Amino acid sequence: MNCLTVDFGSTFTKIAAIDMDRAEVLATAGAFTTIDSDITEGFYCALTNLQSELSDFRYDELFCCSSAAGGLKMAALGLVPELTAKAAKTAASSAGAKVVKTFSYEIQKKEQDEIFQINPDLVLLCGGTDGGNKEVIIANAKKLCAIARDFTVIVAGNKIAADQLEKIFRHANRDFVMTENVMPTFNQLNIEPAKECIKDLFIRKIVDAKGLSKIRKMTSRDIIPTPLAVMNGCELYSQGSKNIPGIGDLMAVDIGGATTDIYSMSHGLPSFSNVMVKGIPEPFSKRTVEGDLGMRYSLSSLVEALNIEHLAQELGESEAFVREWIAKCCAQPETLADNAGATMRVEAFLARRAIEIAVERHCGTVDRVFTPAGEVFALSGKDLSEVQHVIGIGGVLINNNDPAFILQGVQNDDTYSRYLKPKHPAYLLDKRYVFASLALLAELDPDLALTMMKKEMIPI
Repeated sequence: MNCLTVDFGSTFTKIAAIDMDRAEVLATAGAFTTIDSDITEGFYCALTNLQSELSDFRYDELFCCSSAAGGLKMAALGLVPELTAKAAKTAASSAGAKVVKTFSYEIQKKEQDEIFQINPDLVLLCGGTDGGNKEVIIANAKKLCAIARDFTVIVAGNKIAADQLEKIFRHANRDFVMTENVMPTFNQLNIEPAKECIKDLFIRKIVDAKGLSKIRKMTSRDIIPTPLAVMNGCELYSQGSKNIPGIGDLMAVDIGGATTDIYSMSHGLPSFSNVMVKGIPEPFSKRTVEGDLGMRYSLSSLVEALNIEHLAQELGESEAFVREWIAKCCAQPETLADNAGATMRVEAFLARRAIEIAVERHCGTVDRVFTPAGEVFALSGKDLSEVQHVIGIGGVLINNNDPAFILQGVQNDDTYSRYLKPKHPAYLLDKRYVFASLALLAELDPDLALTMMKKEMIPI
């Protein structure tokens, strides 16, 4: 039995021909993603490239995922920043959405205008534990209805307000979905129901909006967000299937043209003593997405976070050369670096810095706190310092002659750093860019998917 997998990325469409009986990737191919015209053009171009290598390949099943045009764009609203607002962002990110902005408390005119400018596909509306504050979520519902944009609202807040919220959205003729509270009681996360709603809405609404309706007719399987496929793959690789063990705690770095996504499969418990843990409990499976750290479509915002003069000095190149390359990549996202040339080194330094920033935003932090009983350490987020494996995913990694240098951006080399990044991880590379594609097979056969993923992730 053969299958074809398709990963519609923001820059490139990647396809893989798979012999499921032999658990083998027969060949892979790619083409530039044709977002501005018809996304199927890039698909058929990639398929033509594949058939030049496998002229007689026929497939029985088609599996697809997509993050084209930056994926599913969302805004999240909660009550308290450290509690329900963070829970809302966690739920949205874990479902594969790109959370552009999180808002707290009752939004004002300025924030309504900001949501209008963001023009999200979905808005996740949360706020209040069950039986707690309901005034803020009700006020925010009314203000969302006044925003003249065609987004769907997922309501996942205080259940006491549910009846009134339903009336508000129906009266405003606003598309909405009601689901369970993301934080029903204090410090208790319940993100799975909201996660399922986001996935379902992606399939129902966003797939067609991104031009995938023709592809959808070609498969009996759901087209899911690529980040959700990667999240599912990370969970499988970490925890194992029914018959095959996983490798334990891990981190995955997926650096693309529009975003840099970080995944961690770890409880993130403190690795040192005398610790005071702050904030809501972190989920075992966590994803963060950085929409300002991509290598093409958001390269200009990555550059804003860097010192280009210092970068050029490290590279031994002129600042003008570095800026010229960056300008070319921003103007022509399909641009590739010269093999083993100076532009490839520029790409490596840019990618490593993007990973450094993204991992620092993802992992936990520790600060010294002095109390009457002496010094203690305040931990916020997940302690990932003991994570043993890091998986590297993304075109800039597989097309560079030194992917290990880029991936070392995840590592904590500073004994006194407040960022709890992995100290001594082993690196695995998705050399053929098939991690998301293979994760899609888990829907059919988790053992097969995990077997193939272990074959394809190459130690570096």
